Amino acid sequence: MPQVDWSYHRPGCDSCRKTQAYLASHGILEAEQVNAKQTKYDRAGALALLGGIRELYVTRGRKLLHFDLKTERPDDDTIASLILGRSGTLRAPVLRRGKSLIVGFSPDAYDKVLS
Repeated sequence: MPQVDWSYHRPGCDSCRKTQAYLASHGILEAEQVNAKQTKYDRAGALALLGGIRELYVTRGRKLLHFDLKTERPDDDTIASLILGRSGTLRAPVLRRGKSLIVGFSPDAYDKVLS
């Protein structure tokens, strides 16, 4: 059965609900689940999550951005502007599987990384 190594979600978040529904409908388990209301990642913490990550997917509205961090890693300011919300903390939802990290709700990215 497919599994997500780590997930970060915020209760009451519409995108997080959609992510949970996607995972449930595809039978994908979560090895570790972190509640964003209890554990907040500031800029340094969010950037530290990229350790060991090779593929970064970020949703911005309806757009899906993809970065191969091994060959085209943007500078930290650019990455921070994409993965942090207005509050300066990590956006939710976030899923990590292997060396891929997905920030935001994106069925296209989920299909590619989680199947």
